[in-house]
Amino acid sequence: MARVKNNVITQNLSGAINRQLVFKTYASGTVVTKFPDMSKVKLTEKQKAQNTRFKNAVSFAKEVLADPEKKAAMLQRTPSGKLVYHQAIAEYLASN
Repeated sequence: MARVKNNVITQNLSGAINRQLVFKTYASGTVVTKFPDMSKVKLTEKQKAQNTRFKNAVSFAKEVLADPEKKAAMLQRTPSGKLVYHQAIAEYLASN
């Protein structure tokens, strides 16, 4: 794992490149790692259920954003500094 500090090219860079390198930004600088191999990871039934639950929450949030009336209603309940999308996910997860 390489650590990069005060480099103009990689400053605040984050994300993956061609599923080979991953750039992560932390307070101490940017970290470059290889893309994780998740092929041998076996999820438990609880993890699979939670992944499905979160997938449904994301679908719900996208549905809220697509409907102007639902979005306006959600915006009323959204605290300042928080996105409507995140508020919709939080409400879905709290109710289910």
